[in-house]
Amino acid sequence: MKIRMLVEMTGTRDGEPWPAKGEEADLPTAAAAHLVSAGVAEQVGESKLRKGGRRAAVRNP
Repeated sequence: MKIRMLVEMTGTRDGEPWPAKGEEADLPTAAAAHLVSAGVAEQVGESKLRKGGRRAAVRNP
């Protein structure tokens, strides 16, 4: 899942530094959903996640 970081994070993930605030990264879905639900990242792309990491239902009128 592609995300954009909303904050600066210290430390590393899998031995690599976290992307800087405003940068985008592709992460495994579970890790990305956790960051989005914690408010430190936002999903990039068409399908946005709701709070709690669930995809918003698409309904046709």
